[in-house]
Amino acid sequence: MFFLYQIILSIILLISPLVIFYRILINKESKERFLEKYSIFSKRKKKGKLIWFHGASIGEILSVIPLIEKYEKDKSIRQILVTSSTLSSSKVLERFKFKKTIHQFYIFDLFFLTSRFLDYWKPNIAIFIDSEIWPAMFKTLNKKNVPLLLLNARLTKKSFNKWYKYKFFSKSIFKLITKAYPQNLETNKFLKKLGVKKIKYIGNLKFSENYNDKRNEITPRLKNKFKKKKIWIASSTHSGEEIFCVKAHLELKKKIKNLITIIIPRHISRANGIISEIAKFNLNTIIHSSKSKNFKNLDIYLVDTFGETKKFFKIASTVFLGGSIIKRGGQNPLEAARYGSKILHGQNIDNFKDVYKLLNSLNISKKVSNYHELASSISFLRNQKIGLKISKIGKIILKNTLKEIDIQIKNEFKKT
Repeated sequence: MFFLYQIILSIILLISPLVIFYRILINKESKERFLEKYSIFSKRKKKGKLIWFHGASIGEILSVIPLIEKYEKDKSIRQILVTSSTLSSSKVLERFKFKKTIHQFYIFDLFFLTSRFLDYWKPNIAIFIDSEIWPAMFKTLNKKNVPLLLLNARLTKKSFNKWYKYKFFSKSIFKLITKAYPQNLETNKFLKKLGVKKIKYIGNLKFSENYNDKRNEITPRLKNKFKKKKIWIASSTHSGEEIFCVKAHLELKKKIKNLITIIIPRHISRANGIISEIAKFNLNTIIHSSKSKNFKNLDIYLVDTFGETKKFFKIASTVFLGGSIIKRGGQNPLEAARYGSKILHGQNIDNFKDVYKLLNSLNISKKVSNYHELASSISFLRNQKIGLKISKIGKIILKNTLKEIDIQIKNEFKKT
């Protein structure tokens, strides 16, 4: 099975230059740094202890920022390596201006590349985030005696069933995880069935993101423009969901004056296409990157820049989260909820059902089935107490997570 996996990836590797070239053309890949995906590095390894964090994209990387901030101050750690697969996550990480943290794009999961990667960076410990399971890398880490932690681990029922279908192969991979920290009890159960030997449930690390971070503020100019407006947000939307929200806007506009709908698409590269779709409804639209000053009779404000979502969550009383009307499993609602926003979503939230269960118990999330329900459910009152409750839970989870990771790092440092 593993041999077949490597053959398939080898074929993908052969055609990958064409895919990467296309992605460069549509601004989804870095033309200066794409060679990092082939283990051709753009940064230098420093002498001394190195810890490595890997996450797929923005959400995973942001979830470990509190840990990176802590280890930036740790004198025993010389360098922190962060890898991810997306251009957007690399740009977001740059904004923190860390001194000893560097970013590289993650490589193709082939033995000769994983070996080259580890021989160059020589991490003392590897910390993979969420659902990042890479068989060749896991085997190579094990071969080189590098401890592997799976932090804030998440397996949906769908992904578990796929792994368990080939359980002999899967167990040979999952047993290589030194210790796993699942973000929910369902994942805890799945990891046991897949052969992970050491598991400790702490909670969802995404509760711990700093909602008072001063870096997440919109400009005074924008604050002033939005000051007397009734604002709600449609975030992480996919194709078809923007129009769903536009129709809700039109219905709500009949009753609400000074209404602005802020749309933040999941993939900002779709911005021009979204503008074309909205134009059919004769609504006044501004693109965020244009920095337009004309907000007169504004209907739709389209955010088309990386890493801005939290800034806008701070000014909205209601947030509709996309990927939930279509079958994408929904989006993490914690970022919006911690700012006291009411959360609205469609029925497809399987990827975050444990979090939604909590928010539902706090009476701040609601399912909507059509744009009429969406329009009638939008509120313009914020509940900051909810944000404080979530922050309190997050501080406990972060404290316990740091304690666990500290133990693992210190144990490893003693050996070398």
